[in-house]
Amino acid sequence: MIQNYLLLPVGTRVVTREPIECLAAGQGQRVVKPLGSVGVVEKMPTDGVHPYVVRFPDGHHAAIKRPLLTILKQIPGDELAEAAAALSSHDLDDFVIYRCVVGSRAFGLSAPESDTDVRGIYLPPAEVDWSLYGAPEQLESADDEECFWELKKFLVMALKANPNVLECLYTPMVLEANALASELRAMRSVFLSKLIYKTYNGYVISQFKKLEQGLRASGEIRWKHAMHLIRLILSGIHGLRTGEIPIEMSGHREGLLAIKRGERSWAEVNEWRLRLHEDFEAAFMNTNLPERPDYAAANDFLVRARRSMVSSG
Repeated sequence: MIQNYLLLPVGTRVVTREPIECLAAGQGQRVVKPLGSVGVVEKMPTDGVHPYVVRFPDGHHAAIKRPLLTILKQIPGDELAEAAAALSSHDLDDFVIYRCVVGSRAFGLSAPESDTDVRGIYLPPAEVDWSLYGAPEQLESADDEECFWELKKFLVMALKANPNVLECLYTPMVLEANALASELRAMRSVFLSKLIYKTYNGYVISQFKKLEQGLRASGEIRWKHAMHLIRLILSGIHGLRTGEIPIEMSGHREGLLAIKRGERSWAEVNEWRLRLHEDFEAAFMNTNLPERPDYAAANDFLVRARRSMVSSG
């Protein structure tokens, strides 16, 4: 299984999780930095296999792989660095509670070369969540094919009708789901509301403007992106009408793939979009969905999930 770590950009303050051998500045000699040493990422790798180059305050440098580093958040007192290293002993990948496939493969719009996009949720142990350092909001693989949101982050995005998160809850392509994740899928309707119209519609309109700007600037269109924007409107309309977020796009597959292949003119695609916006508005005016999602139900689930991660030892 891929170990998923938050990717660290240049400038990130980090703490070493074990003694590290490094090169002394200007001396060409090897020295050992103790566990809990604080440094700054000076160079990041292009993948999840190769090490980061970390610079320490005395100018020493070391090549260190990601599992041996912990993020040091901006808190007063570097004397807490060793505590940060101890907290990071948890492999957060072990706390992933939900894995599913989304994207083109789930939509029925994939090609043989399409990536398999895996998304899901992780639930950190209480001692990590309660710590001064907290838990990262998401875990990502180096190639971006896997991403797992921390449970609270996932729930907040679902309550805002984030399409990526709602699709995680409705995809039939489930790879792994523990009891909590299965319960969350069973109650997924509490996240649906009229906010779908605002979120989906707003995103599509803004992205179509960017596509038009790109067309004027370069004469080119990102057809795959245009296809997914049309798919998103279709999904939103269906969600408002039925109270279900559709994933598999069999009824519109050929039309959508024609856009992806560049077989539709930009004028035709834009005309389809404008018609769909009218349908979307009509669906919004007639939907049975509530004005807002069920915040209380989502909060109750989060509290119970947090309690389940309290160690009894």
